[in-house]
This record gives sequence, C-alpha cells and structure tokens, in this order.
Amino acid sequence: MMSVFDFLRDTSGPAVAVELAADHVSAASVETRAGAAVITVHASEPLPPGALVPSLMAANVVSRPVVMTALQRVLERTGHPRRIGLVIPDLVAKVSLVRFEHVPARAADLDQLVRWQVKKTAPFPIEDAQVSYQRGFTAADGQEFIVSLARRGVIEEYESLCAEAGAHAGIVDLATFNVINAALAAMLPGLPGPPGAEQDWLLVNVAADYASIAILRGSSLIFFRNRATDAEGTLADVVHQAAMYYEDRLAGGGFARAFLTGGSGANARQSADAEELRRSLQDRLQKPIEQVDARRAANLTDRITASPALLDTLAPLVGLLLRGREAA
Repeated sequence: MMSVFDFLRDTSGPAVAVELAADHVSAASVETRAGAAVITVHASEPLPPGALVPSLMAANVVSRPVVMTALQRVLERTGHPRRIGLVIPDLVAKVSLVRFEHVPARAADLDQLVRWQVKKTAPFPIEDAQVSYQRGFTAADGQEFIVSLARRGVIEEYESLCAEAGAHAGIVDLATFNVINAALAAMLPGLPGPPGAEQDWLLVNVAADYASIAILRGSSLIFFRNRATDAEGTLADVVHQAAMYYEDRLAGGGFARAFLTGGSGANARQSADAEELRRSLQDRLQKPIEQVDARRAANLTDRITASPALLDTLAPLVGLLLRGREAA
C-alpha cells in the first residue's frame, strides 16, 4: 500500500481513481483543461450488505462475483482504464502516529525503525504486514510519521479484483487520507488567517461501516482515530473526546474550520450520528460545519447541481487524482 497523503510533493497520479467501499463501488476521472483540473467522468454502483466487509484481520471480499460486477460497470463507464488509483476503507489498516527524536539518514534504516516501532502493537506478525509511512508533523522534540499497517493478503484481495477486471492498481490508499487531500486542494493557497499561519482544522469522515476523525495543523496530520459503526457510544461523544485530547495534549487553540463528509451516503444509524454530530459541532465551535467540496479543486463538467451524496462520493476519488497537480 502506498500512502499519497502528502499529495503536493508527489509525482503525477493516474487519470482514473476507483473506490471499493462496503456499500458502493465508485470511480472518477480528472483531466487538465486550460490549466485547470476537471472531473470529466464519474460513476457509482451500489453494493448489497455483506458483499464486501472491510476488516483488518479477516477476508474482505465476501461475494466476489457481486463486487466484480459493480467494479466492471464503473470501469466501463470510465473508459476501461488500464491503470488506476485505488481507494480502500480505513478499516483495512491500522493507522498510527509515531515520533522519533532522531531520524536515520538512510531510508533502509528508517524503514527498519518504523517497522520495529509498529511491531509492538501490530495485531498480526509484522512479516505479514504491508507498511507505508509518510513524514508528518515536525515538533520541537522530534519528527512524526503517519504509519499505515495492513495485512498483505487483504491488500492483495483488492488488487486482484482490479487485475481481474483489467485494471492495474498502481496506487492503493485509505479513504480518509484522500478526503483530506481533497480538502487541502480545495483550501489552497492557504487556510484562513494571517499569511503563513498554521491553522488547525477538523475533519470527520463518515462511511457506511466506520467513521474517522482527523485533526490537522495546516497540512500536517496531528491526530487520527477510526471508529467502527458497531462501537459503543455516539460519534458525537467520540469527536468530543478527540477535541478534548486536542486541547489538553496537542496545545490546541481552536479549529479554524471543521468538515463533516460522508454522512449523506451512509446507513441510517451513521446518518443519524452524523446529523447529531453536525449540531454538536455547530454548538461547540460556533461556526458553520462544512462539507468537503471537491469542485473547488476540480471543476465538474455536469451542468446539474451536485447532490451532497455525490460530493461525498467524489471527495476521496478527487483527493487521490489531484496528487501532484496544482489546485484549480
């Protein structure tokens, strides 16, 4: 798995991105026209409950023929691409923020150090893991890295689906990381506030079977937590706990902006949790709770008004596709 979290420093990505989620398969294509990014094609197919069950430990693709049919349909509608970027559910990986006081100069030594650190809490043998990491927040007492740990066999499940459908997944990354990419692209050239200020902002990404909470300081991730749908407590309670941790442990001075995305396309419980969270955040922050709108980074060719559900679907796809590109 290759993380493309820091998309602005990466090379250009594929022309088509595909998301395989518990409740849908979706795809989108982005082209550059007159110097601006444009979403030229998008497609989505629903999945019945239980066809794809994201998991860190178990097999994910339960009904391969059903998932394959949906995948082939969206690939057909996006021009049968041979090379794609693949977005997978957050539940597939364990995400950690690890900090090192001294960072080895040699890439091989850094890789060994990262693996040694995450091995302590890995729920399966590190030899079976696919580990990717990205340099994150630089603190006074060290350098943080965003580390994603997944079972190699699970990642290969997703890759083999794409290969069977005729598309090579050259990039595989988590959904919320790419929603963050889309938000960053939409906010360029900077966050609100004085020039050069590192403003803090909050993102809650709600999926059919989980919700992820991310807090960023400028473009650096400083907090990440994932919560499965069947976990105890409400999503609003979990976000409140994250906000308290941010204030107490991360020297948080308040969020410049807050985003909530994904709730419009989730199941009934998650949608209700998302609406409760929206009201709670609105009351707490005394500012609008925004939806990540990928159209601010890549124009949509459709002349119809994009629904909230479509914006939620496009966010992770456009976030992956805009790696290495200038914002529109």
